[in-house]
Amino acid sequence: MNSFKSAKHLGTRLLLVVVFLLPWVAGFTSPVRADDDDGSGRAVYTMTNAADGNEVVVYIRSGSGSLSLQGSFSTDGLGSGAGLGSQEAVALSENGRWLFVVNAGSNQVSVFLVRRNGLKLTDVVDSGGIMPISLTVRGRLLYVLNAGGSGNISGFRIRNNGSLESLNGSTQPLSNGGVGDSPQPAQISFHPDGDLLVVTEKATNLVVTYEVEDGIAGPPVPYPSAGETPFGFAFGRNDHLIVSEAFGGAPDASAMSSYEVDEDTFEVISPSVGTTQTAACWVVISRNGRYAYTTNTGSGSISSYRIEKEGAITLLNAQAGLTGDGSMPIDMALSRDGKFLYALGSGSSTISIFGVKANGSLVPLGETDVPAGSVGLAAR
Repeated sequence: MNSFKSAKHLGTRLLLVVVFLLPWVAGFTSPVRADDDDGSGRAVYTMTNAADGNEVVVYIRSGSGSLSLQGSFSTDGLGSGAGLGSQEAVALSENGRWLFVVNAGSNQVSVFLVRRNGLKLTDVVDSGGIMPISLTVRGRLLYVLNAGGSGNISGFRIRNNGSLESLNGSTQPLSNGGVGDSPQPAQISFHPDGDLLVVTEKATNLVVTYEVEDGIAGPPVPYPSAGETPFGFAFGRNDHLIVSEAFGGAPDASAMSSYEVDEDTFEVISPSVGTTQTAACWVVISRNGRYAYTTNTGSGSISSYRIEKEGAITLLNAQAGLTGDGSMPIDMALSRDGKFLYALGSGSSTISIFGVKANGSLVPLGETDVPAGSVGLAAR
């Protein structure tokens, strides 16, 4: 474990460029659960992304949602030292037993066994590309999104001991076919049925899908985004895809869209429903699937949306949660029980804590300091 000093970033506009615009340019089926009835398994994870040595920082979550530092654990890899402009840089397996982390500076992925008294590093592997920024896990499959070079995705099988085995034939290009500069992807995620991967591309305004057969991803199939700069996303009820649109960081111009997506279908349901806020980027959906939340990096706020059964979305509250002027909220994570929403502030170097009510509203419950430059957030 290593101690750290909390630090605050200075200059909101400069930091917004670093976190948001700079990246443009440049489980198992085991019944064993990591969390226990006594609450000992409750935790929130972020990473320092430090260029001189990446670390995962672990916070124990109380029954009231508050966080207390457990410690920091080396990934044996290097961070980028700057914002990744991505969602899901830190991800848990479906049963919460394994934690996966990108090392964007050393082109690696680290795997940890989640234990009651902290984390145990079990493997560090090459990511299959340059500058990994996002991860997605489905059963024994892990896919990594690499943003550097021309960009690509690459797949791995998760062994019983937590090590990763590269899957031959799983590496696929982004929409550019592997030629030229990276289209600046933001996130990769499995469709809930596990037969499809989805990737958002900020620079091309595309949403790209990959059909998955026997764990191997097929070639990319690109679709136009309903709005500009598609960024973070999540799947809601009936597998509807909810995507944030940052609109290049234009003031008060960001939005969310919803789609019907499967192996044969990509149809817009609700196109570009505005947040009236700036730079909507990261997305989570409530455990009951009725509400979607997006962090507005340029506004210091979280917007909430109602999701109808057929996938249509409507703005519920443009400022459902406030993280403070200059806080620049990025990653979000819901506790496994769905009671608490955590938002990482890249400008304030804090995690803001909110209670989630049955009607989708958010109740502020305080904040916890994190190391300056932290990115990625996962919770259980």
